[in-house]
Amino acid sequence: MSDARMSGRGLSRFALPMAAAFGFAVLYVPLAIMVIYSFNASKLASVWGGWSVQWYGELLRNDQILQAAWVSLKVAAMSATLGTIFGCLIGYAMSRFGRFRPRLLLSGMATAPIVMPDVVTGLSLLLLFISMEALLGWPAERGVDTIVIAHATFCMAFVAVIVQARLTDVDTSVEEAAMDLGARQPRVFFDVTLPMMAPALVAGWLLSFTLSLDDLVIASFVSGPGASTLPMVVFSKVRLGVTPEINALATLLIVLVSIFVALAAWRMRKAGKA
Repeated sequence: MSDARMSGRGLSRFALPMAAAFGFAVLYVPLAIMVIYSFNASKLASVWGGWSVQWYGELLRNDQILQAAWVSLKVAAMSATLGTIFGCLIGYAMSRFGRFRPRLLLSGMATAPIVMPDVVTGLSLLLLFISMEALLGWPAERGVDTIVIAHATFCMAFVAVIVQARLTDVDTSVEEAAMDLGARQPRVFFDVTLPMMAPALVAGWLLSFTLSLDDLVIASFVSGPGASTLPMVVFSKVRLGVTPEINALATLLIVLVSIFVALAAWRMRKAGKA
């Protein structure tokens, strides 16, 4: 019996690293291949023609991609900020106002964009903007403003969930102590509650920025001429065939994300030692 247990333990010690290696290979081997083919000298992404960095130069001279990247960054920053503000208010209401009557309705409305398919969300927002244009005359044309509103709609749902989870773990006695010392709302919120929510707000903003930067389906419904985001431009180019230029763009994005992740890990490690 002991020999069987020892062999089982040895098998598990061997199987777990193999499973982990297989999982990491599935995730990162395609990325590594894409990075290698971004240095392909051939115009065909599937045919290797030697090493070259010409596609990085072509990428930096492509005005369409650069303009789309600027639009995506601008939209992501604005929608993440709006989503964080409204999501903070929703999460605060859900965690601090107790069992009020429309709580279940508000909870369902706050979390619905998370589980709603992107096609349904994009189509509903498109119909909303068309109806608003017919009734109010705005928006006269769909563009950056409509994309920001659409992205903030689903971003605030994620922020609300994060803020609510954060406030659930926060001891309310701190706020009660502030009120016992004479503080009143909204000073308690800004001086006591908001600093305790700061990590959740930062996490929610970063998550919202990433989701907005990555979105394709919803932006395709609510965008207009001259307001194409980077995912829309990349998707339109990929439909005609993957080129080394797109591989170069993806490689630069991977490098930027890796740098930010490394800086965040270094910062967390430094804070942990402090």
